[in-house]
Amino acid sequence: MQKSDLPFGSEFSPSNIGLKAVLEFAAEHGGDNQAFERAVHDTFFSETKFPETSEYNRRKRANNTNLGMRAYGIVDHDAKLTVVGKELYDLRDTPKELYDRLAKHILLNLHGTTLVQTIQDMQAAGEDVNLNSLRASLEERGVHFPRGGKHASMMRLWLEKAGIFDTGWRVNEARLQEVRGVGTEELEALAKLNHGQRFFLRTLLNLAAAGMTPASEVEKMATATYGFKYNEKGLAKDILYPLQKAGYIEIAKTTRAKSPNVQPTDKLLKEIFEPLLIQLEKQTAEDLRPLLRKPLAEIVKELDSPDRYTKGLALEALAFKLMRLVDLDYVATRLRGAATGGAEVDVIFESARLVFSRWQVQCKNTGTVSLDDVAKEVGLAQFLNTGVVVIVGTGEVEPRASQYAEVVRGRLPIQMCILNGGEVRRISKRSAEFVGLLLLQAPLALCCKEEISLLTRKGGYLGPPPITLETSVRAPARHG
Repeated sequence: MQKSDLPFGSEFSPSNIGLKAVLEFAAEHGGDNQAFERAVHDTFFSETKFPETSEYNRRKRANNTNLGMRAYGIVDHDAKLTVVGKELYDLRDTPKELYDRLAKHILLNLHGTTLVQTIQDMQAAGEDVNLNSLRASLEERGVHFPRGGKHASMMRLWLEKAGIFDTGWRVNEARLQEVRGVGTEELEALAKLNHGQRFFLRTLLNLAAAGMTPASEVEKMATATYGFKYNEKGLAKDILYPLQKAGYIEIAKTTRAKSPNVQPTDKLLKEIFEPLLIQLEKQTAEDLRPLLRKPLAEIVKELDSPDRYTKGLALEALAFKLMRLVDLDYVATRLRGAATGGAEVDVIFESARLVFSRWQVQCKNTGTVSLDDVAKEVGLAQFLNTGVVVIVGTGEVEPRASQYAEVVRGRLPIQMCILNGGEVRRISKRSAEFVGLLLLQAPLALCCKEEISLLTRKGGYLGPPPITLETSVRAPARHG
């Protein structure tokens, strides 16, 4: 079954619950799903309010409220308030600011802008807007929600609370721009970009290079990261000049034989990169935030700091930079708990477009990366259902550690990449080398789902073999 791109709403609707109340329930009972759902049930779905409904269904509605808040990114799996949830909680006594903040979250993070633009396009074409016609139009734009689902209606109700919809499906353009903070012209300009142009821009931003970068380097990295095949001879005509005309990149010509250099404009950094960076900063540890704004080369310089804390922090920030190079989404920092058996993982990232969706990053601020270090990460990967393990070290990698990683790659559905200190410093000068090292050590890590699906249909997928007792891994024997 295809996963919905619009969040599941069901009972999480202003028609059924009060937003202020459920935020307060999450603040009080976060960490205890049953207590949270009991409070929702007793307040909004009790027998007094729904005497004709069975107790099972009343409790199911409370559970659906929890699931809806989770889908909207307001609470986590334990009913604890997320970063967005805490922002909403702080605004709970000012209804206008509360609903505006939720609406902005929906518009920028939950395909709300696509929903609104689709409705505007349909109305401009004289089409009737209902759940069936809207579902079909959204599908044409690559946004799916299931047949019979009310996901779009629930989203419209929350946007209506912020005045973005007046009545029915009619959009209030003035309120839309006021709440979203980004004008329709800018969004339409971005929407007109083709896949190759978008991937080029995202790669350029992910490189976050200080100064000019060869366009050919950006193109090669975009190809490796997104699987898009560029026409090298038509790169300037098809990609560079349109992006320059749109005001997103600056081009500096070199000699005729060499690729021109490019860099993002202030417009691109302000409209796209800065909001993403602010969102990431809100989720990370406070001591990491200043480092996220530094170029990769500056972070690597701090790896030579005599202060162990500064050095360790720089290594963790480096992990963020490297994972952003391949366009992964941050999930958690310094993860520790039952899911890891009490051990600590430095950073977890995920991707919706890659075959191996969860990436586990461990930073080793030591002289060597040992076999024990690698074996520990492999064990944690099985706890966390990780598909790719990246170990970033400041020193050397023991030969036995490299041998063990090779065994794991061949026998387990885990891709492994281990970077030593020299490789880290090379990457700081040429960011694109990271993709090359990934493809060398973990060739399947960057495979997109679409590519694997095509290979599978053609019978050509050569991924790791299924795990059986006969293919269980044994670590290489220690010598000496």
